[in-house]
Amino acid sequence: MATRIKEKYLAEAVPALKQKFGYTNPMQVPKLCKIVINMGLGDCKDNAKAMEQAIAELATIAGQKPMITKAKKSIANFKVRAGQNVGAKVTLRGARMEEFFDKLVSVALPRVRDFHGVSAKAFDGRGNYALGIQEQLLFPEIEYDKVEKIRGMEMIFVTTANTDEECKELLAAMGMPYEKA
Repeated sequence: MATRIKEKYLAEAVPALKQKFGYTNPMQVPKLCKIVINMGLGDCKDNAKAMEQAIAELATIAGQKPMITKAKKSIANFKVRAGQNVGAKVTLRGARMEEFFDKLVSVALPRVRDFHGVSAKAFDGRGNYALGIQEQLLFPEIEYDKVEKIRGMEMIFVTTANTDEECKELLAAMGMPYEKA
């Protein structure tokens, strides 16, 4: 069973990218490999209950249990010890990744107030795209009344594209709304 994004990719994105960049082989066409969702939780490093709730919210959004990230070094100014829990991340691949991308572009991003599109400058030079959102309330699974603190998260869209232009065209063909320049 193909997801809506997979069907859109095969029906619209592949022919458009083949025509624009002159690919001869369908395997040359870039595709989305994985989406990594990261949530920094440094503010609740001493509060285990708040950390658990934030991790549960991330699990609800992603549909997969997050991995807890630990501090690599001790930093006295931030009162962080090496090995202390400071964040959570989820790596989505396959059908879960496609469902999350579909939910992001069709439900969550349109809920942003005064939304004019995502930045077209957040590429890393190797065909990957980074997107940060400021609150988890954009996602419909999160119940407003049960949220203790509004938290942001970063999403990295890893593609097989070699250039930023290819990545931008791929994500735009799949439905990513970029702001008008």
